[in-house]
Amino acid sequence: MKQLGRVQGRVAIVTGAAQGIGAVFAQALAREGASVLVVDVIDTAKCVQAITDAGGKALGVKADITSNVELTVLVKQAEAAFGPINILVNNASLFAKLQLKPFLQMSEEEWDRVMTVNARGTFQACKVVVPSMLMAGGGKIVNIASGTVYYGPPGMAHYTASKGAVVALTKTLSRELGDKNIQVNAINPGLTESEGLQGNSQFDAARAPTVASRAIKRDMKPEDMVGTLLYLCTQDSDFVTGQCLNVDGGKINT
Repeated sequence: MKQLGRVQGRVAIVTGAAQGIGAVFAQALAREGASVLVVDVIDTAKCVQAITDAGGKALGVKADITSNVELTVLVKQAEAAFGPINILVNNASLFAKLQLKPFLQMSEEEWDRVMTVNARGTFQACKVVVPSMLMAGGGKIVNIASGTVYYGPPGMAHYTASKGAVVALTKTLSRELGDKNIQVNAINPGLTESEGLQGNSQFDAARAPTVASRAIKRDMKPEDMVGTLLYLCTQDSDFVTGQCLNVDGGKINT
């Protein structure tokens, strides 16, 4: 693995990193010299192996971000293996496996599950990881939100509301942590052809109109977010906090 060194010596946690967007993020941070804790509720071995085979440092942990007990254990594992945490990427989310439907057909249980994982899970991960960042003298939190918060696609009321909460949390935490040398920002991705989305017919109707609505008229891949992620995880963004950066090929111009 050719290490470019932009986060050399840093310790990073990436949630939802067994595959798809999270795995791409974890591998990108490792290429830049970070020691990465690859976290997911499913087996992380494939991502960890890809990192270590390329000469990077990674540790896989199976953990549920809605469990404070499991979050506390993974932080201790990260500190024992690599040291205090410098970077947290809150990528874990329910999306591709959701059943798209009008809000009138959504059960309260569906709503609560999506809000618990996507919104509360992000809050819980920040709450458990920040004390370790304080020991490190500061850090970077990157929350993965969504461009859906700007246009509210039908059939996704639960998901869109949960990501709206992530945007709001990003802004609040940036205020609370600004004087502690912790910058908190978010990425708002467009529809991304990740592993979870490939072959998912639920999104077929949205694909062509989404590409047509972009200034850059092509499918979006997880790798399209890597540059923005690294910017938000390095000293290049030390005076940037509370921001939500759209990475969607120009679909949303705000």
